[in-house]
Amino acid sequence: MESLKETTMSWRSAVLGALLAPTALGCGLTWKPLFDEEVTERELRTVSIAPLEQALTFARYRAGGSTHVLLVRDYSGGMVRGVDLSLELEPSSSDPITIFEHHGFEAIRDAAGGKELVIPVDQLVAPVDLGDHHIAVGTNFPEHADEAGVEGGPYLFPKLVVPSEARDTVSIHGGLLDYEVELGYVPLDPIGEGDRPPLMGLVLCNDYTDRDALLRHLDPSDVASGDGFTTGKSFPGYLPIGNLFVVPQDFRSFAAQTELRLYVNRRLRQRSSVARAVWDLDEILNQVWTRKDVTWEHRGRRYGLFAGDAPVIAEGTVIMSGTPPGVVFNEVGAENRATAFPDFVFFGWGDSLPDHAIDDYITDARAAGIYLMPDDQVDIHVERLGVISNRIVP
Repeated sequence: MESLKETTMSWRSAVLGALLAPTALGCGLTWKPLFDEEVTERELRTVSIAPLEQALTFARYRAGGSTHVLLVRDYSGGMVRGVDLSLELEPSSSDPITIFEHHGFEAIRDAAGGKELVIPVDQLVAPVDLGDHHIAVGTNFPEHADEAGVEGGPYLFPKLVVPSEARDTVSIHGGLLDYEVELGYVPLDPIGEGDRPPLMGLVLCNDYTDRDALLRHLDPSDVASGDGFTTGKSFPGYLPIGNLFVVPQDFRSFAAQTELRLYVNRRLRQRSSVARAVWDLDEILNQVWTRKDVTWEHRGRRYGLFAGDAPVIAEGTVIMSGTPPGVVFNEVGAENRATAFPDFVFFGWGDSLPDHAIDDYITDARAAGIYLMPDDQVDIHVERLGVISNRIVP
């Protein structure tokens, strides 16, 4: 009669053989973009600007050691044309939110008749002052949830990083660097529980993510908890924002008509209408209040969704509304679980099978070179909202 040990080994071998049989020819990781389209440098250097009766479009540049706010009227051929509000309005400010709070739509529109300047796009700096504690939404586009293999709908988590400028480089930090084009909502005034803000600022975001760090910190049994996402997304430089800041008269309608586009090395990777998101801004806010007491672990500390102790969304917070499909990451699937099974069976059960499958996915992804690499160029181009252009560095 076989010993218990022999029986166990026989059972493990049989299961292992059954699992590996379909993958005997190898299961190297592959990935294919959703689109087969290109963009030219000329197209990236021109952006349509919303008419003044629809929205105010701001940019900033530096001159004489000071930061100036520009009311943008035209953006074409790599140049922006507009009126320097820092010279036209009193009291003035270097921040468009403060200027808007002091003067409002009508006074700023009246100032549009002032002397126009032409500034090279390359000289624009971050268009608005923002904080370092932001609110993010995961899998808010159904097709992105499908490609990521996440069920249960959208979820929230904090992103803790100082936004960087539209033309800054982005470092891989030794991880698996992924991109995510998103529309960011920026409160013009603090938002309390139950508030329905009449106005919001809009800014483009690239929600860069280290998939290695994220996968190693998430809860595989409950991805929608958001655990691990803060850690995977909060490295320095992982939140470049667009070079324009837009305050629409009706931000809800404006956002719904926005089409997001992201390119890698001039080839289209992501394209979708914001209207396809499951949660709009009002529903995101509703969900924030249901999670006002929830915290997420990040580098040895716990963080909630709010920058301070009070449940208030501060002015200058970016509420990131989720990314459409087309990112590099796809679900850690059956093939990774199958090839991870030997480690799970023969080297102990200290880690779960999903943990072993994640390790296997990360190994395959590094070998396949499917994530962003040094010298890649990532461009976001969205009509009426501007551009983000980042070169990837080690």
